[in-house]
Amino acid sequence: MRQFISSRPADRKGLICVDGKDYRYLRQVLRLRSGDMLSVRLPDGSLQNTTVCEINEENRIITLQICADTKNGSITRGVQAGEIESEMEYTGIEYWLFQYIAKPVKMEQIVRQATECGIRFIVPVAGSYSQKQNVMALQSGKKERIERIIREARQQSGSPVKTELLDPVTTEEAVALWKNVCTEKSSAVVLWERNENTRRLKEILTSETVRVAVAVGCEGGISPDEVEVLVQGGFVPVHFAGNILRCETAAVYGIAAVQSMLGEM
Repeated sequence: MRQFISSRPADRKGLICVDGKDYRYLRQVLRLRSGDMLSVRLPDGSLQNTTVCEINEENRIITLQICADTKNGSITRGVQAGEIESEMEYTGIEYWLFQYIAKPVKMEQIVRQATECGIRFIVPVAGSYSQKQNVMALQSGKKERIERIIREARQQSGSPVKTELLDPVTTEEAVALWKNVCTEKSSAVVLWERNENTRRLKEILTSETVRVAVAVGCEGGISPDEVEVLVQGGFVPVHFAGNILRCETAAVYGIAAVQSMLGEM
């Protein structure tokens, strides 16, 4: 279920005033009217149910009131954001995506889908097959656009996970970053189009896993040398039998496979 991510906390009366682009989102996309209820994610990460108590068309301001009972009632259609949150908190697994930098339009699609899947950190990796202009685009104003995509994807999907896009890194820096957060209950896989020296997911993941990293190549994949660096850093190559997937398909496919496997443990 959709949620609204507010950049402002509620005031002492439990009111949240929404204006600017967010006003347009609530009115033109969600088509809210007075009396409608909406799940709102506050800056502290908490999820609150609110009621639209006033719409000021002239000044383009919508005022939301936090409901006294936030456990019952919400927007009147579909699965509620609170239900999604409870389920994801129950799993308690933190997901990382190490995505080798692809063309901007593909990176945007990957980021959107990864956010909807509940990925906590998206780490762009500048690899041998990543084109220089694509890396530079991500380092410039393109990152701001992707951050907007993340917010929109969270609002659309109701994800309670605060997805973050980190700065681009090299393969060596990616390994160092992962080693810094890796514990005995962490697992890391790299999707590999070749099948030599690979293992199956069920041989890598366990019911004790609390943090997972998935590394996915860009157009052209990941070079053998880079795979070797990842392997030395604790990543295990995984090969999915079947057709060769586009990088944007491989990312969401790999994430889904990992989450499904862990969900069955």
